[in-house]
Amino acid sequence: MRRFEAIVFDFDGVILESVDLKARAFRRLFAAYPDQLESIVQLHLRQGGLSRYEKFRRIYADLLHLPLSDEEVARLDTAFAALVAEEMATCRYVPGARAFIERRAGECPLFVASGTPERELQAVVAARGLTPYFTGVYGSPPAKVQLLRTILRQLGASPSAVLFIGDSIPDYDAALETGVEFVGRVPAGEPSPFPAEQTLLVRDLLELEAWWSQQGLY
Repeated sequence: MRRFEAIVFDFDGVILESVDLKARAFRRLFAAYPDQLESIVQLHLRQGGLSRYEKFRRIYADLLHLPLSDEEVARLDTAFAALVAEEMATCRYVPGARAFIERRAGECPLFVASGTPERELQAVVAARGLTPYFTGVYGSPPAKVQLLRTILRQLGASPSAVLFIGDSIPDYDAALETGVEFVGRVPAGEPSPFPAEQTLLVRDLLELEAWWSQQGLY
């Protein structure tokens, strides 16, 4: 196999094991709606690649059936950021993630494309000492597909020469729409949301590192 010209990483669930802590934040944020709470948390988990702003809109429209003002979005955003800030600084890495990033940074440009608000994402990446490894760290409000297109324009690369590592159907859909190659991360013991016959699945980035070596991609 040829080498990839660039690698793009989702953040939550691909670099940091932060999906569950953000699920806890959604649970606390919407604790006043106990009848809808499990549906709210499941929406967050199923739609991991979406920005939290889009999740707020879907929660209010589809589950709470309430209007959502710009002021309420701002309140939810501030409250959510406060709930996760401290834990993001100490959250453990996905097994093998940091070593994989450090190795690949010497081989090709690396990017982050996440649904987390961009300024917040860049602050977490900096706090974890990862900024030097990445050519670009991009977050919401642009949707994931727009972020991938921005990266492709920045590189001037063919989509098939770029790999995107994600952990949700919105990640997979964005890769499919832009034509980039995709690897799906599915933690051990969890069901895969991806079409297995079309997707390379790994339990973590230790497993991806082993695959990388087997394919002779060094």
